[in-house]
Amino acid sequence: MLKRARQYTIRNVPDEVDRALRRQAKETGRSFNQVAVEALALGAGEPARPKRDLSEIVGSLTAREADRIEGELRRQRQIDPEMWK
Repeated sequence: MLKRARQYTIRNVPDEVDRALRRQAKETGRSFNQVAVEALALGAGEPARPKRDLSEIVGSLTAREADRIEGELRRQRQIDPEMWK
């Protein structure tokens, strides 16, 4: 069952709360919305929902690390003709 997402308009957010949320978003590389929703969930005593994607690691590898991973994947994809006789 797909849960319906809700939208909120929140007024009178103190400047220090706004700054803290924006700072956390910038420092963690997440969107302001992600940080705000997590803060609401934690403030309500609910655990933050687990991520279901790889957005936290996208773009985090160096070119050298990415090349090493690509090389290893190419090596693993090779077919050993002796095994297929």
